[in-house]
Amino acid sequence: MTLTPAEINLAVVNAHMQGEASDPASIMNLYADGIVLEMPCRDMRLTDLKDIENNYRALFGAIKILSMQPLDRFATHDRVVDDCIVQFTVTGKGYAKLPYPVGAIIELRLLHVFHMRDGKIARENVFEAWKPIQ
Repeated sequence: MTLTPAEINLAVVNAHMQGEASDPASIMNLYADGIVLEMPCRDMRLTDLKDIENNYRALFGAIKILSMQPLDRFATHDRVVDDCIVQFTVTGKGYAKLPYPVGAIIELRLLHVFHMRDGKIARENVFEAWKPIQ
């Protein structure tokens, strides 16, 4: 059975979401040449794979995820959109430009828009809306 481009894109994004916290190095091959990772809410734009990997290591090293609630994920031939709510405790200072202190418990509405090219992530836009819950 041959997968459609949308199905391939969903599989790539699923692998990305599964690996970014546990082993950031393992997902770098999912990015296309010329990758742009942009997080406008934190005024961040990364284009170097090592910087992207280091960002994931620092971010996930500074939080403890309490829950993740998927809301929606869908794909087309050149886009994947993922919407979820994540609750986490801030445990360190590695989450760049996070406007909350260590010890805060945060609810994060997290929207990813992945631009796909030939089964790889060419651009990742991450939109974050934080709400302290404790």
